[in-house]
Amino acid sequence: MFGFIALVAISGIWGFQAFGLLKGGGYDDPGSDSARVAEILTDSFDKSTAEVVLIADFDSAANDLANINTGKNLTQELEGIAGVDSVTGYFSMGLTPTLASDDGTAVYFFVDVSEDVTQSAVARNIANRFTGDYEGAQLYVAGFAAVTSSINHAIESDLKTAEMVAVPLVLLLLVFVFGSLVAAGLPMLIAGLSIVGTFFFIWLSAQFTDTSIFSVNLVSGLGLGLGIDYALLMVNRFREERAGGNSVADSSIRTLETAGRTVLFSGLTVAIVLGSLGFFPQYFLQSFALGGVVVVLIAVAGALIALPALLNLIGDKVNSVKIRKNLTPKDSKLWGSIARFVMKRPVSVLLVTLIGLGSLTSLAVGVEFGQVDDRVLKQDDRVVVASNFIRDNFTAREGSPVEILVRDADDQEIADYASSIAVLDNITRVQVMPTKADGWTQIVAIHEIESRSPAGITLTDAIRTIKIDGGEVLVGGSAAIYTDSQQGIERQLPLAAGWIVIWTLILLFLFTGSILLPIKAVLLNVLSLGATFGFVTWVFAEGNLKWLVGDFFVTGTIDTSSSVMIVVVAFGLSMDYELFLLSRIKEQHDAGLGTHESVAVGLQRSGRIITAAALVLAFSFVAFVTSGVTIMKMLGLGIAFAILLDATVVRALLVPALMRLFGDANWWAPKWMKRIYKKVGLEH
Repeated sequence: MFGFIALVAISGIWGFQAFGLLKGGGYDDPGSDSARVAEILTDSFDKSTAEVVLIADFDSAANDLANINTGKNLTQELEGIAGVDSVTGYFSMGLTPTLASDDGTAVYFFVDVSEDVTQSAVARNIANRFTGDYEGAQLYVAGFAAVTSSINHAIESDLKTAEMVAVPLVLLLLVFVFGSLVAAGLPMLIAGLSIVGTFFFIWLSAQFTDTSIFSVNLVSGLGLGLGIDYALLMVNRFREERAGGNSVADSSIRTLETAGRTVLFSGLTVAIVLGSLGFFPQYFLQSFALGGVVVVLIAVAGALIALPALLNLIGDKVNSVKIRKNLTPKDSKLWGSIARFVMKRPVSVLLVTLIGLGSLTSLAVGVEFGQVDDRVLKQDDRVVVASNFIRDNFTAREGSPVEILVRDADDQEIADYASSIAVLDNITRVQVMPTKADGWTQIVAIHEIESRSPAGITLTDAIRTIKIDGGEVLVGGSAAIYTDSQQGIERQLPLAAGWIVIWTLILLFLFTGSILLPIKAVLLNVLSLGATFGFVTWVFAEGNLKWLVGDFFVTGTIDTSSSVMIVVVAFGLSMDYELFLLSRIKEQHDAGLGTHESVAVGLQRSGRIITAAALVLAFSFVAFVTSGVTIMKMLGLGIAFAILLDATVVRALLVPALMRLFGDANWWAPKWMKRIYKKVGLEH
């Protein structure tokens, strides 16, 4: 026990150093055509997309002599900043009209930041120094690195706020459930060990590959929630066994055989489900896979290794520092009554519940997907103000052009190709660049749309349908990067879904020995997730419940990567309560009770703990609603809603109703599968 705690504590020394190494991007597909374009532009043309975009807004025409001098001074100062490779823009490119605003008073500066430095830190330095008045001009700082910097800063601050909200609420709940400060403190210990231990692996990952800063939020939420849930189940069972007259040692063993088995299968299921995020090409999602799998496995290890040893050591002192007199675990008559009520009228309850869930699911009909940009931040954030200034004053998006590379085509074919692009909707100008490299010709197309939006996909697809006979064409730039990212997720979804379903069915079979129960669990989770996604769409795509979750910018779209996150995490966590409930039902059935009474007694004995566990996880994630970053609000509210919906409506209504209808078929499996179950199912 002490070795486990010491190992985790030592690893935390490196783990807490991870924060400065994490990144705010990771939404792009590194194996796509757009990624190849970016690589060729950097390696062959020595050109990269400007990480920082600065706008200078003058009181008069930008080409006035005084403003030209101001522009030159600003360029020189920007070039002198550590980490800045080059600065181009309106003044350095010969007062190019397309780099000026619609009224000619504001102009672009493009700042290229070295890849050898932390680009978001350089962007923050530029924003701190230059936002505001400069020699009579008003300066705004935007661009990908500036957005990343603001998101990183917000996440670090929001994480502290979320912890300040979640931890006290969870601790109060545990004290209420256990009635003892010592018993309540044990789950908090396991949760803390899970979080700190996982930070080490995040730090390790950041040494070798890009790792998303958002993974820290998932680790905190999952570590706090699952660490407590697993310890909650173990401590409660230990106290049950002691109340039943078993010795401390026998109670510890019996706890491992029963609750420990449930924790093991639950943890494996959640870890495997979260591992599916690794199938997606974006490191944003891959980081969640790493953080999620590791924090779950450490939580399981803590609950199965450190906690039983600690319980065996302290024995009945687990009830020390009492808050109430009677600490004997009790069945919940309420949940037993609900189960019996449902099983008397299973068809009616099933129909009403399905109609309700279907109504929620219908809210997602017609949803459009988007991707993270500056609008996920608070609207008074300086990078949002800067980006909105660009939207309002520059029709042409010079800072996010379509970058096209053509090879194996003559000049006339390239000219004809450029002309075909110029007549497309939302294209304002097309320019064939004079410089060639490694046989590639560069074409730049300026548009007037939001790159990271459904309109960006439409434009990219339209450009990609235009071909050159015998020539190779690659389309890149912001809109294409967004398009490839979305399509990369769509391409991997079937594989990820197949992985989740197959492994969930296998593990639940090994847990229950049943064919029907795993299928039922998967189908119910799908229903629950549909309702959750409908609710999330209603809130964040349509702008409802701002009075509850705080203000946010309504884009009319839902972030794709965050949607995948919510679905995968919620699916995994929902299996927690499925296993918590089924373990108790199966225990009663194995003891000789019929299906009807097994379900009633199982829910009666697990309902209180499932409710407490659900509230712990819900508190852990709903605290993210306090975040100033919209996707964190969405992640927190979506997962919390899914958890509460699953632990109440699904487990209290749908599970008893379906098990009542299935009867003895709940426990059926072919004889050869039963033999497998007995060999590897760890049956207690």
